[in-house]
Amino acid sequence: MTSDGVFGDLVGQDAVVEQLRRAAVAAAAVLRGEPATGMTHAWLFTGPPGSGRSVAARAFAAALLCRDAGCGRCGSCHQVRAGTHADLMLVRPDGLSYGVKRTRELVMRAAGAPSGGRWQVVLFEDADRATEQAANALLKAIEEPAPRTVWLLCAPSAEELVTTIRSRCRLVVLRTPPSEAIAAALAAEGVDPGRAERAARAAQGHIGRARRLATDPEAAAHRDGVLAVPGRLTGVGTALAAAATLVKAAETEAAAVTTELDEPERDAMRRAYGEGSTGKGVAKAVRGAAGALRELEDRQKSRATRLKRDALDRALLDLAAFYRDVLAVQLRSGVELASAGHEEQVRQIAGASTPEANVRRIGAIMKCRERLEVNVAPLLAVEEMTLALTR
Repeated sequence: MTSDGVFGDLVGQDAVVEQLRRAAVAAAAVLRGEPATGMTHAWLFTGPPGSGRSVAARAFAAALLCRDAGCGRCGSCHQVRAGTHADLMLVRPDGLSYGVKRTRELVMRAAGAPSGGRWQVVLFEDADRATEQAANALLKAIEEPAPRTVWLLCAPSAEELVTTIRSRCRLVVLRTPPSEAIAAALAAEGVDPGRAERAARAAQGHIGRARRLATDPEAAAHRDGVLAVPGRLTGVGTALAAAATLVKAAETEAAAVTTELDEPERDAMRRAYGEGSTGKGVAKAVRGAAGALRELEDRQKSRATRLKRDALDRALLDLAAFYRDVLAVQLRSGVELASAGHEEQVRQIAGASTPEANVRRIGAIMKCRERLEVNVAPLLAVEEMTLALTR
């Protein structure tokens, strides 16, 4: 934890930090029974991927639960950072959506009094994944909140949530951090400055992605493979092969994460239901475990689908950034190039194509992303895209 306390992990978000610090001070005044403005029971954190909206929300949660407005050193701050604080409820949708049943359970739990006497904080990451029915259940809780419950919702933009919810929330808008700030943060963590700068440019404002590219050779190699695709597109055969490679790479990346997450969850549930134990009531518990495991497996399948789509989407964004760099070179815009390590290939394609063709290519990539959002079969959507890139 830095000298900035719980807000030290927010990169390039000075205005947001100041807003949240003032709110935390006001919240402490409310608890003392003093008049205060600046605190409310529902907050909506928005910002592009990687801007740190969930980091900001967790830092704010720590500041609300800390007796020193987020010192970063006390037991409460460490518990919030670890996700183990008794008065913090972390909600992370596993799959593509978050259903009404789980939302109603969440609302009931959130209505309780805080055990520590300060606030009961609900941090709902990816709140935009709540279904319509789930959003209605959430709206009722926000409209009629418990006296000491604070809702912190996170979404890419306010428009991702229904109007009735966002109109009842205080908005916190995070910006895309500049690459210089990201590089400085990585260098402070011990990353070589040159590598930190390249990773920051490649990540296009996504601090988590920059950290992975700077420290994980596999992540860097995967990105290099994606950026090599434009140079290999010479005809129909190479286009179809490139599509298969992109989809397979996304599936492999997602499978590695899925395997790491799934088995510990299943083991923990089996232990919770007493698997392997003996004695009265064990048989009934084991029957209950079967239903719970089926529900867990359904959530894990949904999460696996989401992870595959997210991995493929990252590859598509890298491709779009590559062609954006090609356009920048063609138009002599002088902007910072994101395709670090592939500048020569960018210049070659810039010299062999027209700006109009590259605008169409970026459009094909964005169209592919849209089709994946509505569950078009990934291989079909990507094949159409690579054929368009070839043309």
